[in-house]
Amino acid sequence: MNIILFFVVVVMFYMLTKNYKSDGYNININTKQKFDGNLENHEAGLLIGMMAKVAKADGHVSELEAELLSNTLTQLSTVFQDSAQVREKLKEIYKKELNSFDNTVVIAQKYMNLTSRDYGKRLSTVEYLLNLAFIDNEFTHEEQMICEDISNVLQIKKTDFENLIQKFKNFYTNKYNQQVNTLENAYKVLGVDKNDDMATIKTKYKKLVRKNHPDLLMGKGAEQSIIDTATVKLQEINEAYGIIKKSKA
Repeated sequence: MNIILFFVVVVMFYMLTKNYKSDGYNININTKQKFDGNLENHEAGLLIGMMAKVAKADGHVSELEAELLSNTLTQLSTVFQDSAQVREKLKEIYKKELNSFDNTVVIAQKYMNLTSRDYGKRLSTVEYLLNLAFIDNEFTHEEQMICEDISNVLQIKKTDFENLIQKFKNFYTNKYNQQVNTLENAYKVLGVDKNDDMATIKTKYKKLVRKNHPDLLMGKGAEQSIIDTATVKLQEINEAYGIIKKSKA
């Protein structure tokens, strides 16, 4: 059984969208924005553009990558007044950016210009992109090269980038001694019944992710020990959801 590392965007969104200036091109979760400019130059559009590059790096977009991208499109659009229209525009950007890797550095540089004051946000963005690359349990050479190119443009320290990659690799290699290895245990971890439908299970899964996501806890000022515990718990939750989802496919 492959382990699925699936950070739902609704909670990781905190680190990616914390506001530090308001020039109309940055994501601000505190107020609904009305944006009439070119979304391709907005943080939201640039993030989607970089995600498209990473998702297509190995030549195809997996089901899990597509699901994470869909969730991201939905969540990013909620910060705008005309969210439905914005989601469609972001989706168009995604489809466009799947076609070529030639402008990867250009997109990353635009994102760098908008986030130059916030290293933490850029680091979280790279972590998010790596999460997308690892989500199908296969981190290819092409995915690593794309992520590394973006990381370099975003001026991420080499040690930080390597540490992020190692964190994901360690999870897949060692599984942090997780106990979720059977379908029965998976149901116990999520606190659901085997007779529940996937809609019910998915709702419970999302609630557990929101409760245990380390970025959300970090934003609330939780102690590092609590964050570390939540990180391991989140990995168990993700694997349990993956086991159940595969069993019901």
